[in-house]
Amino acid sequence: MIKQFFSITDTDSSSKARTGTLELPHGSIETPAFMPVGTNGTVKALHHTTVENIGYRLILANTYHLYLRPGLDVIRHYGSLHDFSSWEHNILTDSGGFQIFSLADFRKIQPGGVTFRSHVDGSYHELTPEKVVDAQMVFNSDIAMCLDVCTPPEIPEKKAKEAMDITHAWAERSISHRLKHPEYTGHLFGIIQGNFYPELRKESAKKISSLDFPGIAIGGLSVGEDFPVFQDMLSHTVEFVPQNRPLYVMGIGTPDYILEAVENGIDLFDCVFATRTARNGAVFTKEGMINLKKAYNTYEKGPIDAGCTCTACKIYSRGYLRHLFKTNEILGLMLAAEHNLAFLHSFIRDIRTSIREGKFLEFKRSFLERYAGKA
Repeated sequence: MIKQFFSITDTDSSSKARTGTLELPHGSIETPAFMPVGTNGTVKALHHTTVENIGYRLILANTYHLYLRPGLDVIRHYGSLHDFSSWEHNILTDSGGFQIFSLADFRKIQPGGVTFRSHVDGSYHELTPEKVVDAQMVFNSDIAMCLDVCTPPEIPEKKAKEAMDITHAWAERSISHRLKHPEYTGHLFGIIQGNFYPELRKESAKKISSLDFPGIAIGGLSVGEDFPVFQDMLSHTVEFVPQNRPLYVMGIGTPDYILEAVENGIDLFDCVFATRTARNGAVFTKEGMINLKKAYNTYEKGPIDAGCTCTACKIYSRGYLRHLFKTNEILGLMLAAEHNLAFLHSFIRDIRTSIREGKFLEFKRSFLERYAGKA
């Protein structure tokens, strides 16, 4: 029996966009919602209090990395990932499937599970769908993801189907194992695969939707495909998923992709882009991204983005921020990371407002017209 923890509060009459609320063990979350990525139990270069003060109450951590370091015994000793990392709000942990997918030369996928060599010390490990659920129960994840097989673009349909069939079998094993542990209060999401083959996407969406998952993730997108392909596959896939469950597209974090996802009824998304590019000086503005390292910022006394309330924009000039990056001062990347997450938080808040006011498509068009003329 699917436990109801998601409610839809507003819908857009001209698209699938909606607002809602997730009632999670560590507090409620308004959707649509962006999740900062805290791979190792921390959002890189930022204090938890900074992330919290921006307004985030749900971050993402990575099962693969935490399984290897510090290991399950350490986190179990502290009681949970929340206690270990001193983050008192919600945590979504992914299954590690994408990281294992990235280790093409160091892993072997079989129906029983996946064996791989650690990128840390070369040691060999085996993960099964059941072990991945167990790991996330040790973390006490508020949202957990089942193990899946992610595939690259342009593989043959036969190979894509083989991977999808394993994903489906693992999903059945994952939910069966989860249901044996009623003491665990987190929510396990299933993951749709099928590569870029429409019929496989349809089959996977129907199969995952038929299982007793309280939420559904759409996997295998934003893995290097062109944006029009992303658009087509996303809109096609959502035609075959129930609208009464929260939907999550993994690995998207730029305004154009987020707006496309929201228009298709997606409620959750995450990406390392905001913090990773910040460490290289790239920051969001309403007119598009700029690079703080560029010489044109040298004599610029204004903030990164007028109206932004992050620390960088309230206190510092672009010229000073450029100086920090050119002299390799850690403060520069900390301020840039905070700015990018503050920008996305404000952006998502504006999206929710536009949906409530029945103006989402108008908001999307006007935002993209200003944001580097991408409308």
